[in-house]
Formats: sequence, C-alpha cells, structure tokens
Amino acid sequence: MYTKNWQSKIGQYFLCLCEMKGMDIRMGKVSLSDGEWKIMNSLWESGESTITELTVRLEKETGWDKHIIITMLGRMEKKEAVAHRQGGRAKVFYPLVSREEVSMQETRGFLEKVYRGSLGMMVNAMVADQALSEQEIQELYDILEQARKKG
Repeated sequence: MYTKNWQSKIGQYFLCLCEMKGMDIRMGKVSLSDGEWKIMNSLWESGESTITELTVRLEKETGWDKHIIITMLGRMEKKEAVAHRQGGRAKVFYPLVSREEVSMQETRGFLEKVYRGSLGMMVNAMVADQALSEQEIQELYDILEQARKKG
C-alpha cells in the first residue's frame, strides 16, 4: 500500500540526489498564480487528491467548480508542478515540487523584482515603515546569528 505522498517524497529524494551530484535536472522554475497556490497548498496538506476532493475543499473559499480545477491542474501539469496517476475511476493528483522549493523561488523573484535583489533594502523598508514587531526583530537576529555560525 502506498503512503499518501509517496510520489512527492520520491521526487524530492531524486532531486536531492541530483543536486548532490551537481546535476540540474529541472529545466525551468515553477511560477504559480494565486489560484495555483490555493491548489498547491491543498495538495501539500493532503499529499494527493482527486479533482472531486479538491473541488469540495476549495469550493467555499474560491467558488470554483470542477471544470476550473481541471483547467488549472492541466496548466500545472504543463509547468511540472503536479502530476497524476490513475486511481480507479479518478485521477489522483500529487505535487512534484515541495512547498519550500516554490516558496524560495517566489521569494527570490519578489526580492529581485521589488528590491533589485537586495535583502538589506527590503528589511530597511520594513523597518522604516515600522512593519516589524519586537518578536520579528528578535527572530531576524536569531536567523542572522545562525547564519553567522554556519559561516
């Protein structure tokens, strides 16, 4: 019997092995629209889902019917963000990319687009806008201290 997210784990393991050997097997970056993020978040939480399961989960929040979900999943398969296997009568979709991988790509893209790649400019803008709480400032100090120790 397969675990819920065995395909995703195998894919992540394969990517990790390739990275360790210096191989870049991914042809491009996965860029997700806001709607695709909703579907991916649902898949990351569940490990895998049928179209019906996704529709039930997302219908109240989005108002999407199964046809919209099908269209979006097709686009996401072309982007190599998800794949499917036949699970009886229904296709079972699962993520091919991890939340961490896509989040890092999106973060780098945002930083490059808005702050010309400067993390310092972004933090400075947040400080100037007083958008950081004392707790968030302490978290930043802790993160920077960990980075300093790693060298």
